[in-house]
Amino acid sequence: YDGCIGIKLVLDLESGFSAINTFIFKLIARLLMASQVLASEAIITNRSDFESLVIDKKLERFLISLSVTNDGKIKGSAAGREVIGDWDWIDGFFCRNLLWGKRELKYNCQEVTFDGRRLRFISDEGKGQSASFALR
Repeated sequence: YDGCIGIKLVLDLESGFSAINTFIFKLIARLLMASQVLASEAIITNRSDFESLVIDKKLERFLISLSVTNDGKIKGSAAGREVIGDWDWIDGFFCRNLLWGKRELKYNCQEVTFDGRRLRFISDEGKGQSASFALR
């Protein structure tokens, strides 16, 4: 009878270790997949690649919808206010001036990345804050 309890205890411990190992394996697999998603974000380095992604599409995020045209214009709305501006591609960066309603947003050159679904604009030539937009 004691031998059966010992065997059951060993089997329970092995089962517990197996569950822990399975959990750890799944956690590691998810972390690796997440890092691969981040690693698959490509930096857009030239104007023609950028234009092929955005021309004739809307850039959208919560309360914001913008169009970027091939003639260097930005049009749309954000939080109920009109957005207008100009843009150019300079030395691998999206550089823009914007008016949001009556508020002038300072000139800024931004690094642009694309993960296959969303464009991310990173201010101050990739050293500042970022905003991601869905393409529609």
